[in-house]
Amino acid sequence: MMAFFSGAPGPLEILLVLAVILLLFGAKRLPDLARSLGRSLTEFKKGKEDGKRELDDALSSDEEKSSSDKA
Repeated sequence: MMAFFSGAPGPLEILLVLAVILLLFGAKRLPDLARSLGRSLTEFKKGKEDGKRELDDALSSDEEKSSSDKA
């Protein structure tokens, strides 16, 4: 039974998930849902990059402070 859940989903599983989504949301709402998902993913990636950049800036400024304190 556990072998069913291991590995990547096959084509049959993907088609089954897509069919369930189509039944739940209907064909007219799917493009809107996909567009919203794409925008959300873009915003998430942008926020992740901004956070990483701020963290790198904070760490580099701390390193500069500690090296200037030693000199």
